[in-house]
Amino acid sequence: MTKRKKLRHSEYYDLQGCFDELYAKSKQGDVFTNLMEIISSEENIRLAYRNIKRNSGSHTSGVDKLSIKDIEKLSAEKLVEIIQRKLKFYKPKAVRRVEIPKPNGKTRPLGIPTIVDRLVQQCILQVLEPICEAKFHERSNGFRPNRSAEHALAQCYKMIQVQKLYFVVDVDIKGFFDNVNHSKLIRQMWALGIRDKQLICIIKEMLKAPIVMPNGSTQHPTKGTPQGGILSPLLANIVLNELDWWISSQWETMPTHSEIKTTEGKNGTMCLSNVYKALRKSTLKEMHIVRYADDFKIFCRKRSDADKVFIAVKQWLKDRLSLEISGEKSKVVNLKRHYSEFLGFKLKAVRKGGKFVVRSHMSDKAIKRVAEKLKGQIKAIEHSENVISEKEEINQYNLMVAGIHNYYQYATFVNIDCMSIQFQLNTVLRNRLKGRLKNQGTVSRKYIAQRYGNSKMIRYIADEPLCPIGYVRTKNPMYKKKKVCKYTAEGREEIHRNLKFDETVMTVLHMLAREYLPHRSVEYMDNRVSLYAAQYGKCAVTGKVLWIDEIHCHHKKPLSQGGTDEYKNLIIIHIDVHRLIHATKTETIQAYLNKIKPNKSQLKKINKLRVLAGNTAI
Repeated sequence: MTKRKKLRHSEYYDLQGCFDELYAKSKQGDVFTNLMEIISSEENIRLAYRNIKRNSGSHTSGVDKLSIKDIEKLSAEKLVEIIQRKLKFYKPKAVRRVEIPKPNGKTRPLGIPTIVDRLVQQCILQVLEPICEAKFHERSNGFRPNRSAEHALAQCYKMIQVQKLYFVVDVDIKGFFDNVNHSKLIRQMWALGIRDKQLICIIKEMLKAPIVMPNGSTQHPTKGTPQGGILSPLLANIVLNELDWWISSQWETMPTHSEIKTTEGKNGTMCLSNVYKALRKSTLKEMHIVRYADDFKIFCRKRSDADKVFIAVKQWLKDRLSLEISGEKSKVVNLKRHYSEFLGFKLKAVRKGGKFVVRSHMSDKAIKRVAEKLKGQIKAIEHSENVISEKEEINQYNLMVAGIHNYYQYATFVNIDCMSIQFQLNTVLRNRLKGRLKNQGTVSRKYIAQRYGNSKMIRYIADEPLCPIGYVRTKNPMYKKKKVCKYTAEGREEIHRNLKFDETVMTVLHMLAREYLPHRSVEYMDNRVSLYAAQYGKCAVTGKVLWIDEIHCHHKKPLSQGGTDEYKNLIIIHIDVHRLIHATKTETIQAYLNKIKPNKSQLKKINKLRVLAGNTAI
């Protein structure tokens, strides 16, 4: 859903055409020497603000103690001016380092740039992403639009069940994000066609930004990209993109002596079985990579091939990318005998009806982590101070269960894994919540009723349901449709075919996005665009589609009474309706009533807004 929203945001600010053009040119192999003009444009800066303002990380402050709350008070003009000036003479402030606990007891270093530096990174990301997307490998799945762990698992399942590749090379890179070679990264960007020298200089400065450690000392990095930076995931994919294509060149994209006929599958992917048949007659080693960020597997047909590929990849990573692999976690696995872990799952090939199929579970670490997380939330429910906080904690528990099911439902034996967690939690529920648990109650929330309403394991606390972690069904992971792409018109049709606006609404949206109102905050200006889109361009009272000069954005609770510019306090209405809401004189009220001619339902809405504004109902 978040990815769909970001795609819509690009369309609101009329940048989608520009991004499409960058993608198309990159596909053709063009080079880009004037990207800063797009990066520093007003539309791109306002789009960057829109894309990061609701990120939970935006409320975390950097070394300057500022967060998104400080930025949203600025006017749109002031924000654009600050970012444009920053880009012109870019020197990043220090990155704040924090240590995040890991399940194994160790910590993961996280770098938090200042909010202005994050906005700059978002501006750059929006322009670089379409260029890089055109060059990335099909089986690179992490930190990319319209791709997820589901697609990586689907690719693994196909390798095992369809292509019958039972030997897998598991490679774990030691501290990948902390060991990225800066010079190599810049050369790789240049090879992708990103050759704007001013932009290259800005990225070099970002990579060299000093790091303020938790103890107060300052470090000056010579390698690595800080985890926590908005641009870091894209840079990481650029680094490992060379590995993807090197593995691919050893088998999949190896040219054959003669042209071999290929066919297109239902989802748009090319069927290369005829090509592979020809390649198998050679002495080439069959290998296929599946990657999610820095976590990747290479599937092979023979053990001897897998052993050689393991040595070759280890040497290649060291020589080409200056990266070391972990000897403990990196190995060759025979999937017919042992499990191989990937993205919190463990996979194995088991015999079924004369062939081998995938058996997958949640990994042992994942089961332990999920159980501990839910036990902690049960304790939070137990120690709730009042009924309201108890309901909030129960809702949080239910959201956690739904999230766990959404992620792990692609394991073929997820029901067994979740039942083992349920048995652990039953004891904790009985001990912690004692006599408060009931077997009977009502389910008011629609998503709980749909997913868990038929379960006999559901329990209730003060008539609030607790979703059972043990009630889950497995689901087949699906491949991403080949034509799904946020940078082509055809691809976007697949992404949000039910979210179309008519031409008038899109025209007004673009006009609203460009419009400046003096003394209005960037938060107000951005939410005004959001509301117009959410209401499909219609007045919230009359239902009439509004043209640009008819639009008024009304504060439900006036600013003079402590109201804010946040989304939930605003509503898009017709100019005449707005005047009627604030009218106090009898003749003015009557004049606008005669003009609008509201029915009972519309008058009820008007009166509700009048009362909130501090006026009497009509």
